[in-house]
Amino acid sequence: MATIGFIGLGNMGGGMAANLAKKGHDVRAFDLSKEALDRAVAAGCVAAGSAAEAVKDAEYVVSMLPAGQHVRAVYENDVFGSVPPSALLIDCSTIDVASARAVNGAAAAKGLAMVDAPVSGGIAAANGGTLTFMVGGSAEHFARAEPVLALMGKAVIHAGGAGSGQAAKIVNNMILGATMVATCEAFALAGKLGLDLQTFYDISSKASGQSWSMTSYCPVPGVGPQSPADNGYDGGFAAGLMLKDLKLAVEAAQGVGASVPMGGHAESLYQAFANLGGAGKDFSAIIKLLDGSYRV
Repeated sequence: MATIGFIGLGNMGGGMAANLAKKGHDVRAFDLSKEALDRAVAAGCVAAGSAAEAVKDAEYVVSMLPAGQHVRAVYENDVFGSVPPSALLIDCSTIDVASARAVNGAAAAKGLAMVDAPVSGGIAAANGGTLTFMVGGSAEHFARAEPVLALMGKAVIHAGGAGSGQAAKIVNNMILGATMVATCEAFALAGKLGLDLQTFYDISSKASGQSWSMTSYCPVPGVGPQSPADNGYDGGFAAGLMLKDLKLAVEAAQGVGASVPMGGHAESLYQAFANLGGAGKDFSAIIKLLDGSYRV
């Protein structure tokens, strides 16, 4: 049994911490939200009064925080000065590559081992322990992180050096955001052309238009496997989080001079949807912006 300090118990972190506790580990959890902390305690975690308290005596630290600024602040102000020198630091947040590399570098300067390990899979996968982890860091640090991450996921993949996990995550989600927009456009057009949407799904899901967005996460209620579309587009992966990831991808592209016109257009559409109040809906609800049916 390992002692694990877990910081950040939101929609994703809460399920991840619960799975570690379920596997018999001593999870010292902290979140600014008392409600989130109470849920973690009910799931078998031990409440910590602060992030610094959570990581004291930890063998591993796992964090799941909203943005780069939060990761920088928590590690610099709370973790680095409190964690044992032998601990492995695992940041699972989705943040900009520069922040990931900066925090990793700061950890290395203090003699601490760290990896960035953002996730793919959404809330259901976090709760079910079936996430995919994309890990950035040295081969040695990856080897130490892999057994812990495997307790929360179905796949743990070494993406390369520090920051590579974040790079893989934002590029992957740029594909997801753009293909979801294209899938939603196609269904909206199919409906206006008089096609039955189930029939269109039956055709396209077995033809060249097939994609994960269509066959695993169909944006049309009652078509394909169960998805957030069948629950009023509640739950799943929030459009606001997709917008965040698309912004990170476009900013990263600008930083290296890469052309991402599809990613940029997807970002602008999700921004428009968020401006209309759709940020809290599942990202597949972008279909309602495209077919003109969205109402706040």
